[in-house]
Amino acid sequence: MKINTDPQKIEELLTRGVDEAIDRAHLEAKLKSGKQLRIKLGIDPTSPNIHIGRSVPLLKLRDFQELGHQIVFIVGDFTGVVGDTSDKESERPMLTKAQVEANLEGYFEQAAKIIDIQSCEKYRNSEWLGKLNFHDISEQANEFSVAEFIARENIKKRLDGGTRVSLREMLYPLMQGYDSVAVKSDVELGGTDQRFNLLAGRTLQSHYDQEAQDILMGPLLEGTDGRKMSSSWGNTINLMAEPNDMFGKVMSIGDNLIIKYFTLATRVPLTEIAEYEKSLATGANPRDLKMKLARTFVHVYHGDKEADKAQEYFISTFSKKEIPTDISEITPSEYDVVAVLIESKICKSKSEARQVIDQSGVKINDAKVGVGEYTTLVKSGDIVQKGSRWFVKVK
Repeated sequence: MKINTDPQKIEELLTRGVDEAIDRAHLEAKLKSGKQLRIKLGIDPTSPNIHIGRSVPLLKLRDFQELGHQIVFIVGDFTGVVGDTSDKESERPMLTKAQVEANLEGYFEQAAKIIDIQSCEKYRNSEWLGKLNFHDISEQANEFSVAEFIARENIKKRLDGGTRVSLREMLYPLMQGYDSVAVKSDVELGGTDQRFNLLAGRTLQSHYDQEAQDILMGPLLEGTDGRKMSSSWGNTINLMAEPNDMFGKVMSIGDNLIIKYFTLATRVPLTEIAEYEKSLATGANPRDLKMKLARTFVHVYHGDKEADKAQEYFISTFSKKEIPTDISEITPSEYDVVAVLIESKICKSKSEARQVIDQSGVKINDAKVGVGEYTTLVKSGDIVQKGSRWFVKVK
């Protein structure tokens, strides 16, 4: 495949959704040289779903792919067991191999929603990390100091607060760094929270007599509650979410995130996004632009027809305050509101159901369930509603 060296495309590649580039000048020169580069992205399967926050580096990976470069997608089945604490304020618990295997089952299929998976090199990093011995690890660890590790902002904060930091956590950057050695990457993509791990790749490549990779770091995308999008917080918009759910969740994000979502998680032209930003500044209704954003997401991941249906559903259900006609039905084992919420899978547990009730987030036939009224009975034909998006009819 011929390498595209269009200066305008390269400029957008190096700037759209990029917070920091190392080494920007070196990478730009390589891109303009016409040489095919190897572009690496690794994702740990810490949950079964890839979410929109992960789409940011995946879209950047596709950008490189469309310019003719060889992309390398690594699913971290080995690193996923160990756990990266780059963005965590506490120690991430170790997962079992069985948990990781279950989580990664659909990862390549989900990534294929964004990248051309057929022409992509695909790996599990257990292929090489599982073969290292103590001598190898000691040799790699010698390239780093404990001081460098504990100087990281989140690690320092935990240590200053008297929170445990395990030795296991100190090994993670070695593993991610060695991934770069194993696949001989020219460029690695990642979030700003992974800066230390990404730089570890450069260090280890130099140790193994490889040319040090360049790095593109992108900003982190906030989720539906305004915090960093994270499966552990439940604030994600998943790539495989149902169209109505995806549309509704995008509509629930803060107005301040509209332009950021357009820029990072879509490939709507930047000139068009600039017009959106200008219209917001001059008094346009954010809701109208958010509708465009939500429709864009559903169109990309589910197609045009589903995008139309999801938009119509949202307008009829939430704008006109109508109860949808196609809601699911349930015959609960017990006819109290908590049982209905759990058995319909609207809530995951009794504690979550009670919390939502106490926050005035549950209605029966459009009447709010009062604080503490967990044993409120429902009857056949009643509509139980949580928030503005979840409905179930009782039989």
